[in-house]
Amino acid sequence: MSQHSSVAGASRPVKEAGFFTKIKNVACLKSSSSSDKGKGGKGKSKSSSNKVSHGFHLVEGQSGHKMEDYHVAEYRKRKNHTLGLFAIFDGHLGDRVPSYLKDNLFNNILEEPNFWKDPEAAIRSAYSSTDKFILDNSMQLGPGGSTAVTAIVIDGKDLWVANIGDSRAVVCERGSANQITVDHEPHAERRRIEKQGGFVTTLPGDVPRVNGQLAVARAFGDQSLKAHLSSEPDVRHVPIDSTIDFVILASDGLWKGNDHHV
Repeated sequence: MSQHSSVAGASRPVKEAGFFTKIKNVACLKSSSSSDKGKGGKGKSKSSSNKVSHGFHLVEGQSGHKMEDYHVAEYRKRKNHTLGLFAIFDGHLGDRVPSYLKDNLFNNILEEPNFWKDPEAAIRSAYSSTDKFILDNSMQLGPGGSTAVTAIVIDGKDLWVANIGDSRAVVCERGSANQITVDHEPHAERRRIEKQGGFVTTLPGDVPRVNGQLAVARAFGDQSLKAHLSSEPDVRHVPIDSTIDFVILASDGLWKGNDHHV
C-alpha cells in the first residue's frame, strides 16, 4: 500500500450524467483533455452482443519507492464464452508478488476444474493455492506481499468480484456508487488476529497495523506475518442488467489518498 494509485474500470454503453463522465475519463473509458500525469489505456470486447469496454489509469505517487501496483485488463475466449478479466494488485515490500499475481492468478482461477459450475468455489480455491505457491517460493518472490481485487465478467452478463486487503470494487448502479468489496482492516479482524497469536497496534497519528507492521489484515504473501494474516477472499456475484452502468477497481491510493500506506 502506498501513495501510488491504480484504477481500472469496465462499462456497458449507457447515457451518463456529467459527474460519471468525469469518473470514466479518469479510467480512460472516454477521451479526455485531462493533463494528469500517469499512464493508461482502454479497450473493448469483440463479442457481438453484450459489449463491454474498459480503461485503466496508473499514477505514481511520492512514496519514495518505485511503483508496486500492477493491473490486468483483457478479454479471453473459453468454451464459447467471452471473459473479461480485470484486476488491481497493490504490492508492498517489493513488486515481485504483485507481478506474479498479474501473470498467474487468473490462469489459476480459470484452470480450476469447477470454474464453470461454481465460480465462487473456484475463485476461493485459486486464491488459496496461489498464496501457498507464493509462500513456498518466497526465496524467489521475496518477503513482500500484495492486496488484490479481481473481477471476471462472463459474456457481459455475470460479474464475479473478489478481494483481499483494501483495494476496492465500486459499482455504479442506477447512478449510485455502491462498494461491493470488503476492506480487510486490522481493527475489524482484531479478534481473529489475536486468536492466531498476533496483535494489532493503534498508535497516535497512524492507522491500525498487524504486529505493528501491515495496515491490512489479509494479503497474498508476507511470509513473516502469515501466521496472523489471511488470504481468504470475499467474493460477490453481481448479475449485469440495465441498472449496472460501470464498475471501478482501484487501490487504496485512490480511495484513501495519503493517509493509509506502508
